Formats: sequence, C-alpha cells, structure tokens
Amino acid sequence: MRLALRPSKSFAAVCALWAATPVLLYAQTYPAKPVRIITAQTGGATDLAVRQIAVGLTAAFNVQVIVDNRGGAAGGVAAIGVAKAPADGYTLLAYSSNLWLLPLLRRDTPFSLTDFAPITMLASSPNVLVVHPSLPPRSVKELIAFARARPGELSYSSGGSGSTLHMSAELFKSLAGINILHVPYKSGGVALIDLLGGRVQVMFPVAAAAMPHEKSRRLRVLAVTSAEPSPFAPGFPTVAAAGLPGYASELTVGMFAPVNTPPPVIERLNAEILRVLQQREAKDRFFEQGLQTMGTTPEQLLAIIKAETVKWGKVIKEAGIKAD
Repeated sequence: MRLALRPSKSFAAVCALWAATPVLLYAQTYPAKPVRIITAQTGGATDLAVRQIAVGLTAAFNVQVIVDNRGGAAGGVAAIGVAKAPADGYTLLAYSSNLWLLPLLRRDTPFSLTDFAPITMLASSPNVLVVHPSLPPRSVKELIAFARARPGELSYSSGGSGSTLHMSAELFKSLAGINILHVPYKSGGVALIDLLGGRVQVMFPVAAAAMPHEKSRRLRVLAVTSAEPSPFAPGFPTVAAAGLPGYASELTVGMFAPVNTPPPVIERLNAEILRVLQQREAKDRFFEQGLQTMGTTPEQLLAIIKAETVKWGKVIKEAGIKAD
C-alpha cells in the first residue's frame, strides 16, 4: 500500500516564497530606467500638476520621470497608450474622471476601467454655480424656485456634452426637478464668454475661472459644487448646504498603471507620490492651477470610482447624455 504524502505547511510556505521571489526582486530594483506618465494635452491644469509630480518622483527614484502629453478623444488616446503598455510600472496614466465616465458616454470606447490598476487620487477641483447678474436669484433656493416657475425658459452653457460643466448642471437639474436648456460650446472658456455677455443665464464653471468675475460683479456666484466648502471659493456655501441636499460634483484626477502591474510596484509608486503631494511646493503649484492635492490608497481610489460610476451613470441615462 502506498501512502499519500502531503506537503508540510512549511514546505508550502517555501514554495510560495519561491514563486514570489521574482516579483519581490523586481520591486527592489524598480525603477531601473525612465518612467513615463501619459496625461492630457499640454498646458492644462492636469498637465502642469502632473509635471510637479514628475519632478518629485525624479528626485525620489533617481531616474528621469517623463510627462507624455496625448490629448484627443476625451482621454481615449492617453488611456489606450497605457492600457496597451507592459504592466511593469514604467508607463503610467494621470487623468481626470473622464477615464471612468467616458465608457458610460460612448458605447465604442476602446478601453475599460478594468485595464488599469489604481495608484492614488492626485487632486480634485470644484465648480461653482453662477448666474448672470441680471437674473434675480441670489441663492440656490431662489434659483430653483425661479426655474420651477419658468420651465424651459432659462439656459445654461457648458464646454460640451459630457464635460464636467455639463454633468454638474444635469445633476443639479435632476435633484432640483427643474428644466433648464443646455447650450453646449466647444470649450468652457467660450461658454463663459457667452454667460458674461448675458446670452445664457446659468453655468457651472471651474471655480478658478469664475471667481475673478465674481469680484468684478460681472457674475454672481451662488455656491460651490464640492461636498465641503472650498478654498477656491472662500465664503460661499456648498450647493448641498444652500438648498439642494445630496448634491456634490468635483473634477478628480487619478494616477493609474496597466492592470497586473506587480503590487509591490504599485505600493512603491503610491508611497512616493503621496510624499510629493504632501510637499508645500506641490500643494502651492496645484493650487495655482485650481487643484487641491488629495492622496489616497489604491483601494480608496477604486471605491471613489465605483461610487461615481453609479451616481453619474444614473444622471447620464436619465438625461440621455452622449459625449461629443
């Protein structure tokens, strides 16, 4: 009779260690060559903030960290460049919430969120709810009441279908139960110009772009769209606190690697990026671009994305939104 031999627990542990050894050794030598961060077009707030991250990581890794700008297709070009890259930690993606919202806006998106491994949330940026000074409402409650009494008579501008400005307004309409006409423009800047000219009455522009016009009284800011009061709109309440409970809308920027990147490499990247985000120089540079530094674990970023996908998926479906 033959006896069936069972491997001891210690032997199984040794086997597991042998299997993990190549990954551990790889993580210890990472990075051994330049790292590339693919992001949006040159000159935008995300691009300038990511360049600050690259400077910090270059110093920490003692290898060059390069920013590779790939605009186009609402983030699709940049996303594909990382999704198809080797999962070795040498090609990263820094992009806004377009990354996880685009698949909800377009059926033919050539990538999925499952193509990426989250590293950390880099930053967030609120919008503000503003009206033209000729409009009577001076608060969120007054605007909702004014719009309800005039369904379809007011209009709001945005930087295009599916943009953060558009989504912020549609969430407001949904929660408030009001009908305001959407007037899309090619960019947020052009949309803001027509608001200043009185050709539209309402908008949800980026706080950094709107606040100077509030000071000159060319616009009237009613509230900030973030869940908490924002340093970018000091003294103004949140939309939720000012009369629309449950409302929150912010632009968020995350850092990702290709899926199946070794966990020790993700952990190293997360730790070094968080160190950069905690530096005063980085905080100041981000603030200049209208961004507030964040910093999360990979698990926290994934949870945020899942919650946002559910929230915005409902808004997109109800409003029938499709990306330009």
